[in-house]
Amino acid sequence: MKKLLVTGSSGLVGSEVCLYFAKKGYEIHGIDNNQRAVFFGEQGDTRWNQKRLEYAIKNFHHHELDIRNRRAVADTLKTVRPDVVIHTAAQPSHDKAAQIPYDDFDTNAVGTLNVLEGLRHANAEAPFIHMSTNKVYGERPNSIALKELETRWDYADENFSNGIPENFPIDQTKHSVFGVSKTAADIMVQEYGRYFNIPTCCLRGGCLTGPNHSGVELHGFLSYLRV
Repeated sequence: MKKLLVTGSSGLVGSEVCLYFAKKGYEIHGIDNNQRAVFFGEQGDTRWNQKRLEYAIKNFHHHELDIRNRRAVADTLKTVRPDVVIHTAAQPSHDKAAQIPYDDFDTNAVGTLNVLEGLRHANAEAPFIHMSTNKVYGERPNSIALKELETRWDYADENFSNGIPENFPIDQTKHSVFGVSKTAADIMVQEYGRYFNIPTCCLRGGCLTGPNHSGVELHGFLSYLRV
C-alpha cells in the first residue's frame, strides 16, 4: 500500500485530498495541529474535521505536529517515508499575515522548506505537490485590459483567454505579506525540483471553499454564502 503524507490534513483542501486518495487505496498520514484555531479562534477550529477523517478512513494516521518544528517534521518524514507528499498547510489570510508577519513567514515559507528538506532526506524520489496561490502574481493581473461581455468581464487580450500563465511576471508589484510568504514557498518548491531533482509541482489556486471549510471572517468568507 502506497503512503501519502498530507500537511494541513484537517483543513478544507487537505481533508478532501485525504478522502480522495484513501479511495484510491493509499495509506494516509495527516499532519495537523489545529493551528487554524490559534490563528482565527474558535470558529477556525478543525478538530471536527480530523475526527471525520479518523472515522471515514480506515488507514488514516494523524500526526500532531507543527510544520515549523523542523526536527519533528524531519523525524516524521523519515519514519513514514511517504511515496507522495501533498503540502496544503498554511497561514491563509492576507489581513492576519500583516498582524503576525513572523508567524506567517515561518509557517508558509520556512514550514514549506522544512517539509521539502525532510522529504529530500527521507525519499527524494517522492513527488511533492504544493498548494500555492494565485497571489504569487501580486497586483500585476490588474494591469491586464478587460472587456465587458453580456454577463461578465473577461480579459481583452486573447493571450489570457485560459487565465494567467505560469510565466507571468511576479516581481515589481505589491503582493501582501501573505502573498510574499507564499511566493517564497512557491519558488523554493520549484528550486527543489530543479536543483535536487525532486518531482515537484505548484498549484496556484485562489478563493477555494466548500462544505467542510471552517470559514472565518479573515479567511473563507465564501463559506458564509452557502445556501
